[in-house]
Amino acid sequence: MATSSQEAAPTDRRRAPATRDAILRATLTLLAEEGTGALSNRRIAAEAGVSLGSLTYHFPSQAVLLRESLLLYVNEEVERLEAVAAALRARDPSPAEVAAEVEALIARPTGGPGPLAELELHLQAARDPELQEASRRCFAAYDALAADALASLGVPDPTRHAPAVVALIVGLGLRRLGTAATADSAAVTDALLTHLRGALAG
Repeated sequence: MATSSQEAAPTDRRRAPATRDAILRATLTLLAEEGTGALSNRRIAAEAGVSLGSLTYHFPSQAVLLRESLLLYVNEEVERLEAVAAALRARDPSPAEVAAEVEALIARPTGGPGPLAELELHLQAARDPELQEASRRCFAAYDALAADALASLGVPDPTRHAPAVVALIVGLGLRRLGTAATADSAAVTDALLTHLRGALAG
């Protein structure tokens, strides 16, 4: 006859993906609310509604937890942006239409803690070498997406121009978050359009 611990093991395995996801999303929420300095395993476990043992089982160090939280957010964000880019490509957009769509993405409420948590994690990566590979992977994903969008517009050498486009978008998003105000739509669109026209001419 199976012992209670043996019976519990399959149940724990079935719950593992949901537990792991809850921990990662709780980490993003606390990062956005209080920053990396306020994080503790106990706070994260309480926010996620899991035991402290479950947290340390899935994430043996805080560096691993922070890295996986950053990658979760960015993977979902890239998926969302890829859907937007695919819809734009289907319309064969002009540079002005692309600039307007990007401006709308920047100005649109995000509906979650992700963007602010992502910035916190990139800042932490500047201090913690264990997070830097995750940060590089995030920006590489954004660069690849930007290069694809630029290529669809016929921009020569899109890979070379993609990091500048990403930097512009990240900077404009940071300005919106830091000032707690919607960015000037016309100024954002003009900045993006100026860059796109320069890339097309280059």
